[in-house]
Amino acid sequence: MLFFYFGLWPSDDWFSGEGVALGFSRGGFNFRFCRRLVILLWACYLISLAFLFFLCKMRVLEQKIPEAGRRSTVTMTECTSLQFVSPFAFEAMQKVDVVRLASLSDPELRLLLPCLVRMALCAPADQSQSWAQDKKLILRLLSGVEAVNSIVALLSVDFHALEQDASKEQQLRHKLGGGSGESILVSQLQHGLTLEFEHSDSPRRLRLVLSELLAIMNKVSESSGEFFFKSSELFESPVYLEEAADVLCILQAELPSLLPIVDVAEALLHVRNGAWFLCLLVANVPDSFNEVCRGLIKNGERQDEESLGGRRRTDALRFLCKMNPSQALKVRGMVVEECHLPGLGVALTLDHTKNEASEDGVSDLVCFVSGLLLGTNAKVRTWFGTFIRNGQQRKRETSSSVLWQMRRQLLLELMGILPTVRSTRIAEEADVELEPNVSVYSGLKEEHVVKASALLRLYCALMGIAGLKPTEEEAEQLLQLMTSRPPATPAGVRFVSLSFCMLLAFSTLVSTPEQEQLMVVWLSWMIKEEAYFESTSGVSASFGEMLLLVAMYFHSNQLSAIIDLVCSTLGMKIVIKPSSLSRMKTVFTQEIFTEQVVTAHAVRVPVTSNLSANITGFLPIHCIYQLLRSRSFTKHKVSIKDWIYRQLCETSIPLHPQLLPLIDVYINSILTPASKSNPEATNQPVTEQEILNIFEGVTGGDNIRLHQRFSITAQLLVLYYILSYEEALLANAKTLAAMQRKPKSYSSSLMDQIPIKFLIRQAQGLQQELGGLHSALLRLLATNYPHLCIVDDWICEEEITGTDALLRRMLLTNNAKNHSPKQLQEVFLLAFSAVPVSHTQVMQILEHLTLLSASELIPYAEVLTSNMNQLLNSGVPRRILQTVNKLWMVLNTVMPRRLWVMTVNALQPSIKSVRQQKYTQNDLMIDPLIVLRCDQRVYRCPPLMDITLHMLNGYLLASKAYLSAHLKETAEQDRPSQNNTIGLIGQTDGPEVTREELKNALLAAQDSAAVQILLEICLPTEEEKAKGVNPDSLLRNVQSVITASAPNKGTEEGEDNLLCNLREVQCLICCLLHQMYIADPNIAKLVHFQGYPCELLPLTVAGIPSMHICLDFIPELIAQPELEKQIFAIQLLSHLCIQYALPKSLTVARLAVNVMGTLLTVLTQAKRYAFFMPTLPSLVSFCRAFPPLYEDIMSLLIQIGQVCASDVATQTRDIDPIITRLQQIKEKPGGWSGISKDPSYKNGPRDTGSMDPDVQLCHCIESTVIEIINMSVSGI
Repeated sequence: MLFFYFGLWPSDDWFSGEGVALGFSRGGFNFRFCRRLVILLWACYLISLAFLFFLCKMRVLEQKIPEAGRRSTVTMTECTSLQFVSPFAFEAMQKVDVVRLASLSDPELRLLLPCLVRMALCAPADQSQSWAQDKKLILRLLSGVEAVNSIVALLSVDFHALEQDASKEQQLRHKLGGGSGESILVSQLQHGLTLEFEHSDSPRRLRLVLSELLAIMNKVSESSGEFFFKSSELFESPVYLEEAADVLCILQAELPSLLPIVDVAEALLHVRNGAWFLCLLVANVPDSFNEVCRGLIKNGERQDEESLGGRRRTDALRFLCKMNPSQALKVRGMVVEECHLPGLGVALTLDHTKNEASEDGVSDLVCFVSGLLLGTNAKVRTWFGTFIRNGQQRKRETSSSVLWQMRRQLLLELMGILPTVRSTRIAEEADVELEPNVSVYSGLKEEHVVKASALLRLYCALMGIAGLKPTEEEAEQLLQLMTSRPPATPAGVRFVSLSFCMLLAFSTLVSTPEQEQLMVVWLSWMIKEEAYFESTSGVSASFGEMLLLVAMYFHSNQLSAIIDLVCSTLGMKIVIKPSSLSRMKTVFTQEIFTEQVVTAHAVRVPVTSNLSANITGFLPIHCIYQLLRSRSFTKHKVSIKDWIYRQLCETSIPLHPQLLPLIDVYINSILTPASKSNPEATNQPVTEQEILNIFEGVTGGDNIRLHQRFSITAQLLVLYYILSYEEALLANAKTLAAMQRKPKSYSSSLMDQIPIKFLIRQAQGLQQELGGLHSALLRLLATNYPHLCIVDDWICEEEITGTDALLRRMLLTNNAKNHSPKQLQEVFLLAFSAVPVSHTQVMQILEHLTLLSASELIPYAEVLTSNMNQLLNSGVPRRILQTVNKLWMVLNTVMPRRLWVMTVNALQPSIKSVRQQKYTQNDLMIDPLIVLRCDQRVYRCPPLMDITLHMLNGYLLASKAYLSAHLKETAEQDRPSQNNTIGLIGQTDGPEVTREELKNALLAAQDSAAVQILLEICLPTEEEKAKGVNPDSLLRNVQSVITASAPNKGTEEGEDNLLCNLREVQCLICCLLHQMYIADPNIAKLVHFQGYPCELLPLTVAGIPSMHICLDFIPELIAQPELEKQIFAIQLLSHLCIQYALPKSLTVARLAVNVMGTLLTVLTQAKRYAFFMPTLPSLVSFCRAFPPLYEDIMSLLIQIGQVCASDVATQTRDIDPIITRLQQIKEKPGGWSGISKDPSYKNGPRDTGSMDPDVQLCHCIESTVIEIINMSVSGI
């Protein structure tokens, strides 16, 4: 108004740019103007004096008020009388909505003038026509506001010079210290800041505010986080607040690098009316809202209500969020992210809850606090829990406390869902007398159940995690809510479970006898209504099982298990003292559930239909498991076998995690008595007939899946039960023998009827759904049935179930499925009769069978195996044999044990004079060598020999497991002998060690016998020898590749040998022997100590890769006293040196040469001849493998020749020339290199039969030397 009064309002041309530099187009000073000016100045002077007097009086009063009483006056309550920017105005500024801005009132528009004036005067980046129109509207809007001139004057200052002076002042303050009173921006202050601000022009006003602001910011940076309150007249005078705010906004907008908005916001917290200034500053720079909020939160205290600075910071941020409510939840997220100012987060949630109130749904306050305390972030949980604990420690908690407001709001929500009803039926239901004024809350509405559950979990978290101590009112209302009766819905079941667990966790909520009686009545109602809830709600896991489980825990005094149960149900880890459960234990064990009642009730509980991991909560299986652990069934003689059997039958995938522990504890209750005084107090095992009923339809048939009555889960669980039972029975054999108890073991016939491998294969495809069942079954198989865990079988299964097999089955036609086992049998009979043309039809059917899956092949197993003997006839195509081998291997993946027995019986010798014996699985495990007592023609039929070797390997493994199990089963037979030997020998383990040694000796003899038989099979028969088959053909063919010697010799013979059946059988046998040697190197040692025909040494060394392990025991074998073993060792070593020219082989070869030299001096003439004649050729191999041994071997040969010459010196005089030639050969080997090629030397007249043994030995020595020389010369 003053501008209009003096006629100083600028013209329209000024806004167009011509009057920017404070130029006015109208008005000159006249006398009337001067008089009015003098009057105005005197009025301002008087007002200033009055204001200064008022400030002085307030300063004196403030000094008299103690610090404790002044806190409330220094908070942000001083801002309540000021006008803040409304959310409507702030949104208009954010969106630059000119229409909304035009609708604002003058006071609202006054707060936004700094930004609007800068927006109108500054050159815009947007040059569009729409912005030009909006700019005109803004100019028209500003034309009616008086304060625009002062803001225009502020914008006309040289801000560059101002920034330079401010930088100099900061440097001066930093140099002289923050407390220095000198200032470059403001000098020679004659009056207070308020008077100086009033009398100053625009540039000086900017300097005054900037100097004061920089001083506060400097003090904030030096305060090291300690809050202080700065009294500043400039920011406290209500007369100049708007002008000071204008100056502040212009300074920050024009000097953003000198005055970062976050630092300015931090400084404003330390002055009076700081929240108001901060809101105006952010409103004029609306884009900085998130930046300012994040900065204030990041620099804030971890616990805001503990300090004055925290409370002021919280109030300032609340004002900002009230100005921009759409970002309030985002600011709350910043609070949680930084773990600062928890009171602010709760306050913002309370504000949001009031604005978004919902009667039925779960409120935002409940969700927010529950998320903090029950989330996965432990840091957030600890931070908010500290806020709750610190808030309770304050002595007086007023309504201004955020914690008090939160608790009050939660209590109001809790009371809002409790319909109060006077109930007179309680006394009738409980058959007790209650106080007439006892009221309960019942009939909880269905729409309130979910909210009630959320409130219960929240209060559990507040009390258990954050340590909240409920007031009497809160405790009473909570108890009324917990004992209310919800409708029979899944949410109602969940609510009752939570209420029950909360009663267990916080028993202090029940403090009076009336409340305790109310709890007992409610628990009785739970027991009574459990069946109705389960049938009506459709939830399998009801609260009845939880009641039963808790009762069992109380009876067995497993208080820690109850605590775990409560924590898992509530979904939080809280600290519960076991001593707090004493009263609840008394109520359960004496008033509600006695142990006998619990046991009798558990058996009558129906099993869970289609039990799987998808059914969560506490089920009857949990109760039965705990009762089995506590041995309650055996104690009270209650049979539980039928219940467990029915539950196992009612299972499906995914597997429930409690099933395997249930089976384990059930097996333990069968084998281990509940007490030593009553050894018969055990549960009964599942009968064999019940087990067979489970597997009905799986053991064979055309349509296996159609005949199955029970799921694959039930079958796998029963298989796990049988295997675990047998393993536990063997493990506890000694203990049971000491107690003179022998529980029944399942018969071998039962095990033979269970398709173990088929079930394991099914489980392999369901590993994710079965959890740990598949791995547990594999562990049991590897222990008890190692012959079902052969590595080759697993590899074969991968090939059968791979992509190639799937593609082949896609080619499967309907014709293949039409061939029944009976038709296959008829075709077999025709094919192997007098009509050879029928082989084509057999081949066609067999090829179709290869496209079937393993389970679909089971019906054809008997036909295939029963006709195997006919495949041994001559003229059977090799393709038929290979196809039968392939089908057999496929069947071996699903029914190996049954298949092996049928195959062994089918391949028996077809001798009419001898009655064929039908072997059983038990016979073959006791004597695995029965497998090799087959038709001799199998030994020259590679496809069937492959099957035979596979069965032999499996039965050798099965025999080991069988003997180990038999040893444990008969452990009680040693007890009398142990008692007799204690006094004599003093060792109680003697008999047990003897039986173990006998078992190991039997197994070693069994394995070695199998190896010897297989090696014997590798030898050619008389017919094959007549055809010219050489047993060392394998070695010779290998050596021909290595040495390339005699390239044209025996080429045709070698090719014939490589293509013959004997060669293929030899390869199969060598592969099996290699596996046996690797599995147990002692077998290789035993076999070679026994010895075998030296004709097989080239085959075994070249065909068995693991033969190099013989180098470890050859020195021991050479040291044996038997001459035959020494000869065998040296011959074996010679072949090993050629095959494995290793440093270790060189060491052993040098040892062998030394031993031969030593034996030369001790052997008699006959033994010398018997020893050196077969071993001298081995020296050639030593020299071929290791040339450094040449000198030692030549010296040995000369020594042998000299010894032989000395023996026959008196009888034969023609030995000396031989010795002379040997000496010459040693000295000049080059001249004798071609002597062996001389025909006269080779075919000279030598009658070796009439020669003396020493003479023959000398000639052998000479031949050996010549061969060594030729070998060395040809090598050079």
